[in-house]
Amino acid sequence: MPRPTAAQLFYGSVTVVCSTLAMLLLFRTGSGIGIAAVCTAALALGLAVSVTVPAKPRRHTARAARPGTPVSAHRGTVPAAREESRSPVSAQSSR
Repeated sequence: MPRPTAAQLFYGSVTVVCSTLAMLLLFRTGSGIGIAAVCTAALALGLAVSVTVPAKPRRHTARAARPGTPVSAHRGTVPAAREESRSPVSAQSSR
């Protein structure tokens, strides 16, 4: 499971606080059970909001290689062994 971003934590927390205050003022409850129900509903709403906030797409620094292919340390280059095996000159000289 990926870690939540700062935006997800912020929006979820703000939702919990604002919805708790709004529901307590709206329902005007004073009993312990009513307050517990409002807090539980606010936490569930905050969780739902934080999960639905889109996370930033992560940039991939290297593309995934096919299984079995060597990976070069330099980005965008082919290792020398593969380069020689693919060049038409080396293929003709080995015949």
